[in-house]
Amino acid sequence: MSPFRASPGFTGKWAHFDFEVDDGVATVTLNRPEKLNALTFDVYADLRDLLAELPHRGDAKVLVIAGQGRGFCSGGDVEEIIGELQKFETAQLLEFTRMTGAVVKALRECPLPVIASINGIAAGAGSVIALASDFRLMARSAAFAFLFTKVGLAGADMGSAYLLPRVVGLGRATELLMLGDKIRAEKAEQIGLASQVVDDEQLPAATTELARRLADGPALAYSTTKVLLTRELDMDLGSSIELEAMTQALLMTSKDHGEFYRAWTAGRSPQWTGR
Repeated sequence: MSPFRASPGFTGKWAHFDFEVDDGVATVTLNRPEKLNALTFDVYADLRDLLAELPHRGDAKVLVIAGQGRGFCSGGDVEEIIGELQKFETAQLLEFTRMTGAVVKALRECPLPVIASINGIAAGAGSVIALASDFRLMARSAAFAFLFTKVGLAGADMGSAYLLPRVVGLGRATELLMLGDKIRAEKAEQIGLASQVVDDEQLPAATTELARRLADGPALAYSTTKVLLTRELDMDLGSSIELEAMTQALLMTSKDHGEFYRAWTAGRSPQWTGR
């Protein structure tokens, strides 16, 4: 646990998705398979709050987000969210849209690597949650769909117009966000949206393999790399070089860097501690 955690305790049980931590790997499993894991107001709020807690727990080095059943996440529940939003006034609508954006902001600012294990459709808000993850592993039958214009809203939602061009380029992002068409796994891999595509039955094993690699590796180096990637998106080159120079000088004093040299000298594999 972080020594800088104040008096409130950690949440013991999350009511709106399944959550567990096993040997450094935290897993969120969206658990509404009958609705392709469509999101509710409560799921959004719990994801936002979990991501705020996660870096301080001390028992997690990587986060996996997955979905039960046939889908990863079909986006906002039409009845429980879109239907209810028709009754909201402007101030309430803004409160909601800020909350959904806070989930994506928290995903990007969480110092843990995040893996989206996409077993089926990732649509609407589900596609942006996957987009905001660091690694996107897709089953061969899985697909993305940025559906916002299909429901009469801007294709730019939850930070998608910021993140997607940086992943696939402006031209592809314009096509995907404006038209809202389904992108199959093979196409997603071709344009760089998918990190890896595997046969459906191999997705759990591929997810576990990557999660274990991240959890067992130099966690401080991994988390620092993610933080720099996020921070440098809007920096000029000189600022980026200076930030990286200071960061590397700091990490050269880390226990993991010293362990690398000791292991190299002794002809053995490093025993990483994430310190």
